Amino acid sequence: MPHIEISTENCKGCGLCIHICPVSAIEFAKEINKLGYHPARYKGDGCTGCTLCFYTCPEPSAITVYRKS
Repeated sequence: MPHIEISTENCKGCGLCIHICPVSAIEFAKEINKLGYHPARYKGDGCTGCTLCFYTCPEPSAITVYRKS
């Protein structure tokens, strides 16, 4: 199953990945990270592995996409 992992400590909470996700599989976390932001987090299901979040994210290595092989 495709899924993503978001490094909550590298995320600055810009929300670009949330807005670009075609299946609404990403949301803001309620917790605050070490940088003082509400980071994005994967909801746990629904990811299609499209990689739009990865290419939209301005933070290097904040999002990793695992696609179905």
